Amino acid sequence: MNVQHILVPMDFSSDAEQALDCAVELAQQFQARLTLLHVIYIPVTTEVNLSSYFVEIESGAQQGMEAYQKRAEGKGLTVDTVIVQGTPFREIVEIAKTKQVDLIIMGTHGRTGMTHLLMGSVAERVVRLAPCPVMVTREKAKNETAS
Repeated sequence: MNVQHILVPMDFSSDAEQALDCAVELAQQFQARLTLLHVIYIPVTTEVNLSSYFVEIESGAQQGMEAYQKRAEGKGLTVDTVIVQGTPFREIVEIAKTKQVDLIIMGTHGRTGMTHLLMGSVAERVVRLAPCPVMVTREKAKNETAS
């Protein structure tokens, strides 16, 4: 497998940070570059003007992404960041296509039951629709023990 470009969707969760750690390790091994992606999802159900709210969210996201970028660049990697607004799974798949990534590494919250049914799984949809392989990482639950 020739991996030159890895996409890492970031939602500022511990699951995403774990995926970033994994991506950094693999990028070092393959001498690949990283693209860190954050998708701002603002469901608009009313005709309220959310432009000032969006600017605030985007500013916070930019600061967080810069911290992740510095963290990965500190390991000697080439890193770029992308912040877009849209539906997370669609934007992840679209960025993977347009940037011609070789691998997507993403965390999953591991939701089950009714929460999974109502919210769906971004990771699950990306796995089904991505134009490249997808590696999904998940933190161990607190009640899981190492074997």
